[in-house]
Amino acid sequence: MDGGPRVPEQRRPGSVTVTEPEALRFGVLGPVRAWRGTEPLSTGSPQQRALLAALLLRAGRTATAAELIDALWGDEPPSQALAAVRTYASRLRKILDPGVLVSESGGYAIRGLGEGALDLAEAQELAAQAEKARAAGDLCRSRELLNEALGRWDGEPLAGVPGPYAETQRVRLEEWRLGLLESRLDMDLEQGCHAEAVSELTALTAAHPLRERLRELLMLALYRSGRQAEALAVYADTRRLLSEELGVDPRAGLRELQQRILQADPALAEPSSPATEPAVVPVRPAQLPASVPDFTGRSSFVAELSEVLASASESRDCGGRVMAVSALAGIGGVGKTTLAVHVAHRARGAFPDGQLYVDLQGAGPRPAEPETVLGSFLRALGTADSAIPDSLEERAALYRSVLDGRRVLVLLDNAKDAAQVRPLLPGTEGCAALVTSRVRMVDLAGAHLVDLDVMSPDEALALFTRIVGEERVAAEREAALDVVAACGFLPLAIRIAASRLAARRTWTVSVLAAKLADERRRLDELQAGDLAVKATFELGYGQLEPAQARAFRLLGLADGPDISLAAAAAVLDLPVEDTEDLLESLVDTSLLESAAPGRYRFHDLVRLYARACAERDEQPPGEREAAMSRLLDFYLGTAAQVYAMERPGDRVVDHLQPTEYPGLRFEDRRHAQDWLYAEAVSLLACVRQFTGPGTLPRAIDLLWTAVDLTESGANSREYDAAALALRNAARACGDKRAQVRAAVVLANAHQLSGRFTEADESARESLLLGDPSCDPLARCWAANIRGAMAFYQRRYADAEEHLKQALADFRDCGDRAGEASVLCNLSRIHVVTGRPQSAVELAQQGVDMYEGLGHAVKTANGRYALGMALTQNGLPAEAAERLHEALAVFRESRQRLWEGMTLFRLAELDLTAGRHAQASVSAEAALTVLRGIGGEWRRGNVLTVLGRALAGIGQSGRAQVCWQEALSIYESLQSPEAETVRALLAPTAAA
Repeated sequence: MDGGPRVPEQRRPGSVTVTEPEALRFGVLGPVRAWRGTEPLSTGSPQQRALLAALLLRAGRTATAAELIDALWGDEPPSQALAAVRTYASRLRKILDPGVLVSESGGYAIRGLGEGALDLAEAQELAAQAEKARAAGDLCRSRELLNEALGRWDGEPLAGVPGPYAETQRVRLEEWRLGLLESRLDMDLEQGCHAEAVSELTALTAAHPLRERLRELLMLALYRSGRQAEALAVYADTRRLLSEELGVDPRAGLRELQQRILQADPALAEPSSPATEPAVVPVRPAQLPASVPDFTGRSSFVAELSEVLASASESRDCGGRVMAVSALAGIGGVGKTTLAVHVAHRARGAFPDGQLYVDLQGAGPRPAEPETVLGSFLRALGTADSAIPDSLEERAALYRSVLDGRRVLVLLDNAKDAAQVRPLLPGTEGCAALVTSRVRMVDLAGAHLVDLDVMSPDEALALFTRIVGEERVAAEREAALDVVAACGFLPLAIRIAASRLAARRTWTVSVLAAKLADERRRLDELQAGDLAVKATFELGYGQLEPAQARAFRLLGLADGPDISLAAAAAVLDLPVEDTEDLLESLVDTSLLESAAPGRYRFHDLVRLYARACAERDEQPPGEREAAMSRLLDFYLGTAAQVYAMERPGDRVVDHLQPTEYPGLRFEDRRHAQDWLYAEAVSLLACVRQFTGPGTLPRAIDLLWTAVDLTESGANSREYDAAALALRNAARACGDKRAQVRAAVVLANAHQLSGRFTEADESARESLLLGDPSCDPLARCWAANIRGAMAFYQRRYADAEEHLKQALADFRDCGDRAGEASVLCNLSRIHVVTGRPQSAVELAQQGVDMYEGLGHAVKTANGRYALGMALTQNGLPAEAAERLHEALAVFRESRQRLWEGMTLFRLAELDLTAGRHAQASVSAEAALTVLRGIGGEWRRGNVLTVLGRALAGIGQSGRAQVCWQEALSIYESLQSPEAETVRALLAPTAAA
């Protein structure tokens, strides 16, 4: 279009435009409403809506006048009831489409509605589909459908509609809704969402205290969340309530669940559906090698490959594929041949005309020639030597002719590439081929590709046990787990380790585990006879091109479970496009794995081999250090960009170590956050690698700029460990500035994890080490942390002194973000020391500063502080508004620690207002969000408030359990809050 004014469409005289009428829709799962398309229609007076509801709920069946009168007025209808019904019907006809409301046999009916016209009918259809999905075992789909069905409710069904019929239907529909909700919650627990379900079930049991099924689900959810005492307390509360209200005992199912919880019944653990073992296939003699007698696990791969092979035998009858081809790819030693041979033996019955096998020696220096293989295959199929042609093309043609009409399975083991394989494929229906290779056969047309990974821990332990013996492994199970983990769950490595142990009766499993614990010697230990893991890897490495070999060596130097494409480009000092080509070529050789799009990883043993190659082959040796320095620069430069986008105006980014290799740049905060959380584990692993004098300052700065990883709770433990390692390294090398900054980073990690004494000690260490000129910004933050820790420890005078010093220092540095942080901390001191008005003013100053800087997350922190100050000022509505604003930002920014703490403050607010049920929901949600983060002191605070809320809704047994757990936490921390909890428990104990 040219963007000019639109000209109205010209019509011929007399022409008529016909438009389809918009469909009618009705709602009864809430207020009784009607729409034509999106336009709401007036449904009239309450009695008129009652008539409409009665007709809609009959689903097209006729209701007599007498039935409608009874529905609207019951036993006491007005004298003109019949006339009133007719009037209501007449008015409805005027607003509905013609022919929708019909008169029939002295009554009325609603007919001709389209599909999806009534919300109740939609909910019924969705519930029916959910039931079918559940019966088929698709719990995820069933849950989705039930949530859709429940989403059709919009408040109380038939809200505001008078009459006995409406009241009866309200009860029925509410009962049905609760049944659907129970079904969905039951599936939530089946799929392991027990912790998330506790909050919802707590609210539901408060709203429906006599509904035993909800109580049963709550008990199970609590038990699976590790809260056994609370689960038993729910039973005690239920028994008491049923006795007081109804004079009955809990039903048998609830009593049985209580007993099973008391006995810690293992069957109460999260359910899992055992995999169905494929049917055993009769074994028939052929060229296949013998299957190993101790074949273990791989059931899903066996089933998958068996299904593909079965399709070949079905192709003649069902019009399926001409032949079945499966290509297994994987690292050397992962068990490709073992699996292929095992599957081939199982499938022999489907290929009565024979099974062919050849080792194509694709990983060696002289792969088998296809024409040579075809010659041997033709002889095995009965072709005389004199009839075998010389050329590859002629042999391949004759091979396919000989196989025509037969059902033969061909196992092509250890293939080099697709070109070697193509002439050896049967190409006729009823036949099948299994191919194993270290490279992925992406260019083998029609092949079913299978990437074989290492064993699961259970499979690995089972294989180890079958070789070593049940008795030796059972006596040292933990050591056996260490052995298979050291083997990287690689079948070849496990088989070698187990064979060595089986041949040495004087060794214990622990002796073997200790030998394999030394990474420098591990590959040397993993050899037995002619089997050696290192030799297997050497075959693949020896076939790499120089650029591939360099990439393989250098990428193996980086710690962490995987590496992103951009980080790999930094290590190799290559453009991203060239790096991707190299890495994908390494994936094709199975020396590298593609963990996800744009992410790559080594098997643990392959990484050790790659590092050994780097030490042996990388020239000049300094290139190893240069590659890792580029990686550190990349992480620091990118993390600094994330930090700057998250914290505009924060001066930390102006005080970082310079970098030579550039980092990434991001369009917006969301992409920056995505990068940080995606890189978290690899980044933190990288930090711990760089504790030498030349890299330590950059590593400390990297950890500081990645602080969101601990504030979010996503990687708190790993972050804490890295911070401790850097502080210790800084002490060891004697770099004063590094010590000052590392101590601040560690102090911050301690405070966010709830270790307040340790946080104060580290911050104090930083202040004692450095003079103001050493690292002024670190000094500011150390004083701020000391103030916050003194506040948590109720040393309010000390806290205020530290914070005033921090405020002055931040102002001297021109760091307004730091200044705002201190103001918010001072506000909290004013709250607890009885200065509510100044507390509000200080917090508001902090919020205004953060907003002026465009600092979204820290503005939310300011609103959090402001919410508490407003609560103290007796302004609960304003406080709740500020806290909800903060909560939305924390959730959007993935700040789980502060999300949980804000939910906790909202629970406190609800408790003060007497909204006990809502307080319990918020407190439960806080417990779920704070699971594993924030420290035990914060958990104790939430449990205390949750106990108060539960006591308010009559669940005194659970309340007592929460308080007892909180008391245990406070006593272990020697926290003064213990006295408050003892006072709460005293009346309960006395009763």
